[in-house]
Amino acid sequence: MNNNIRRGLVLVISSPSGAGKTTICKKIIQEIDSIELSVSVTTRQKRKNEIDGKDYFFKSDNQFSILKNNKSFLETADVFGFSYGTLKKEVISKIEKGIDVIVDIDWQGTRQIQKHIPNDIVKVFILPPSIKELEDRLGKRASEDKKNFLKRMSEARKEISHYIEYDFVIINNEIEKAVSQIKSILFSERLRRHRQLNLNKVTNNLK
Repeated sequence: MNNNIRRGLVLVISSPSGAGKTTICKKIIQEIDSIELSVSVTTRQKRKNEIDGKDYFFKSDNQFSILKNNKSFLETADVFGFSYGTLKKEVISKIEKGIDVIVDIDWQGTRQIQKHIPNDIVKVFILPPSIKELEDRLGKRASEDKKNFLKRMSEARKEISHYIEYDFVIINNEIEKAVSQIKSILFSERLRRHRQLNLNKVTNNLK
């Protein structure tokens, strides 16, 4: 075991599209020390201004398949014809150094990660305040037709139905309040007994 004062954790944040998850994750990264956003592997093409290793690890289909066959991922998913995955080595190396990792994934990915690292995962689900609010948020994004909008809403409802699988559920009425609540969860989880690596030393000194 290393000499870090604590072991890091994996903070999984899930939500339906439009519930504010991306904004919340960015604020957590900006406002809290010793926490980083997980960098996923993807097979999609790199976009302008994206940096390999910072935004994503960009891989070919063949490279991704090799990684998957070698069991290098904590979770994988197919999105719009492209493959995405969270690298086991990337995450484990950080939490062993006492760095927390935010992973922004859906309920299916959350299930996969929990199978690999059940003692290191903290699961938070973000809910919109109402379906009407979610419709408004997704509607404002919509440059697409009504059919695609209805599909997004159907997918959102399916995602919401899995909130019961999470440790914590936050209703995002207001971004700053939601961020504050997640901070409270994170600071409390950092104090879990099994994450404090030097407790034996501390308690021995108290005898």
